[in-house]
Amino acid sequence: MEVLVVTVTVNPAIDSTVQADRLAFEDRGYVISRSESAGGRGLNASCVLHAWGTPTLAVVTAGGESGQKFEASLKSWGFPYEIVPIAQNLRTNLILTDKQGLTVKLNEPGPHVTEEELQRMEEAVRRHLPGTKWLLLCGSLPPGAPLHYYRRLIQAAREQGVSTLLDTDGDVLQFGLEEKPTLVTPNQQEAARLLNRALITRQHYKSAVQRILSMGAESVILSLGGRGAIAGRGDQIVEVIPPRVEAVTPIGAGDALNAAFVWAQLNGYDFLQSVRWGVAAGTASAKLPGMRFANRQQTEQIYDQVEIR
Repeated sequence: MEVLVVTVTVNPAIDSTVQADRLAFEDRGYVISRSESAGGRGLNASCVLHAWGTPTLAVVTAGGESGQKFEASLKSWGFPYEIVPIAQNLRTNLILTDKQGLTVKLNEPGPHVTEEELQRMEEAVRRHLPGTKWLLLCGSLPPGAPLHYYRRLIQAAREQGVSTLLDTDGDVLQFGLEEKPTLVTPNQQEAARLLNRALITRQHYKSAVQRILSMGAESVILSLGGRGAIAGRGDQIVEVIPPRVEAVTPIGAGDALNAAFVWAQLNGYDFLQSVRWGVAAGTASAKLPGMRFANRQQTEQIYDQVEIR
């Protein structure tokens, strides 16, 4: 089985989504729908890549009764995966969203994972690296995992000539940068935490990208939500501006950006064009209700309107 992209989700979840007519402080709203599904940044990226025709494999952990529910949901996604068993139940994340696009996400920290379980996860990733083009390391690490865990996987990928995308937060991101990943994709809040400073102006964003490049990343996409992104590689820094759209569910847009960027790279687009595809996919996905992702046709309609400065 050909696999061009391996995604890694060490701390997946059951995503419990509640959609309401509105979310308002000190006032009531009414629930329109509830749903549960397998969740995780890497899984979301694999979902988009699979829908866009790119062979992908998701490597995830799962355990306990919630792990059984997780795998039952994952089977319906349609792409291949490998589950590394762990002893404890997976976490549950609560997503509250309304028809106006206001969204609140409350994440549990996750189960404690042992060094033996992490070693099995690393062995599974290493086994799939030969012949792969990209390794996507997505999301938080669970309690018990060393902060430098992603460094080991980035190093393993480099030994096989595999490009790496790192999408995480906090100290885990800082340690990962030391291993010089191909691309890091922090959002505004994650970049602010990494650099321990407020990011408010366009100059702040540009300086943040330059600083993250100096910390080890070969390239950076700083996601600014509905305002697009600031992207940098080498001495080149650009602003990528999408059209204004009505965002319904912005959560997951960053995962769509990651997947579309990698898809574009695999299909011969240069760095700037790939960033443009990523921003278009994130913008198009934010327009959709629930945790849904834009297909290529929906993304193409946005792509033509994305501006690079």
